[in-house]
Amino acid sequence: MTGNALLLGALATPLIGAILALLAARSNHRQRLIGVATGAIAWLFSAGLLAQVHEYGVQTYALGGWQPPYGIVLVADAFGALFAFMVTTIMVAGLLYTYHCNDKCMTYPAFLPLFLLMEVGLVGAMLTGDLFTLFVSMELMVLASVSLTAISDDQFGLEAALKYILISSMGTLFLLLGIAAMYATFGTLNMADIAQTLQSGERPFLAPAAALMLLCAFLLKSAVFPFHFWQPDFHTTAPTPLSAMLSSIVVKVGVYGIFRLVTLLFVGEEADSLERLLSVLGVIGIVFGSLGALRTYNAKRMLAYSTFAQIGFILVGIGWGGTVALVGALVYAFNHAFIKSALLMLMGVVASYTKIKTADFAYVHGLGKRLPPLLGWLVLLGGLSLAGVPPLNGFISKLALIRGGVDNGDWVNLIIVVAAGILTLMYMIRAWQQIFQQAPLPSTAETKPTGDSIIAPFLLITICLLLGTVFAEPLLQLAGETVRQMLDPQIYIAGVGLGNGG
Repeated sequence: MTGNALLLGALATPLIGAILALLAARSNHRQRLIGVATGAIAWLFSAGLLAQVHEYGVQTYALGGWQPPYGIVLVADAFGALFAFMVTTIMVAGLLYTYHCNDKCMTYPAFLPLFLLMEVGLVGAMLTGDLFTLFVSMELMVLASVSLTAISDDQFGLEAALKYILISSMGTLFLLLGIAAMYATFGTLNMADIAQTLQSGERPFLAPAAALMLLCAFLLKSAVFPFHFWQPDFHTTAPTPLSAMLSSIVVKVGVYGIFRLVTLLFVGEEADSLERLLSVLGVIGIVFGSLGALRTYNAKRMLAYSTFAQIGFILVGIGWGGTVALVGALVYAFNHAFIKSALLMLMGVVASYTKIKTADFAYVHGLGKRLPPLLGWLVLLGGLSLAGVPPLNGFISKLALIRGGVDNGDWVNLIIVVAAGILTLMYMIRAWQQIFQQAPLPSTAETKPTGDSIIAPFLLITICLLLGTVFAEPLLQLAGETVRQMLDPQIYIAGVGLGNGG
């Protein structure tokens, strides 16, 4: 269907919300209300869009009336709509957390507008139909998140923001070079148009180089080895609602780009080379991230290192290729967003009860004795889900990925995947025990009578339980249908209005 206003609504709502929040700068309470309300409305648009895509097929909206391959076209296929729904759902939780967050930076007039602009960039990246708008959306997301980290209450926030903006400029260079090579080669940046040309078997000289440069850009955005070193500082020092978004959905923009590379654009001779490279990088990320999480000194930093490993699982699934493995990678990416955002919010709640506002293990050791009991149970459930223990959604993710490894017959990497799940259980249980089971130490920080609200992480953990039980089968069916569409690029091409279906 062309001209579907739900696409525009999902993208424009947070942008309008950012403008309204800026106009309401004198009232922080009103800003927070605007943030939650616009986040919820954007979620409704994305939920309706996901339902329409699976009922009627690919949905498009041509901005300015320019028809593809000219101008900017918003496109929602099954994959893009699913990821947009994931983004808006997690953003609602993040905005809900900001409503009851006591961080000083939450009172700054620029915080909520920037937070909503980050959502604009995220949704735009998932729903754009051309590479240049993808670049613009990613840069908007980066600039907003960097600015939010720079104004963090953490004294090292500015340093982490500067470090990331410098590293991100490398990703921007890769992305621009890849886009330039694409335009020089194909004379268009419309992804459907490029995919149609590549499907014909034509392989212009710059096409492989463009694929490699785009891959490097997406790997950097996902903090994949060897582009990973900016991530722990950046995610640890960011305000809690932002760090929850960074480690759950912001890194998924790079994953989204990688999925598009190997299932829409370069599905021919380049795909095999890209998939082999992804498998190697994924295994390195799994091992490095798991060991790093075991050895770190801060609960939020532990979860940042854990993100290396979790993205590694997804890359291994993409590298295996085939329907079963891609279903596993897609389900893993979707479920990880809920688990990781919930855990980071919960660690933020723990830190909010300390007078020095820290998640360092030396200061939160035994702190759980002074905290609400429900908080400890939620952290335990989140840790078990991340490790893949049933009946939480992490188990469904791990099981789907293992099925992909068995189907592929890659037993060595499959053993590493299973072993890394055990390491995940080890560092999550160790962290839970240190905070909630052991006695306080002399270094344990003094606590305040109140902290941040646990409503948002409680809702996310509830969703994790539902996705692992009641909605497990529907999620797997949805992922299976999505992957079947992804593996047939002609569906996307025709849905945009090109090819045989144009």
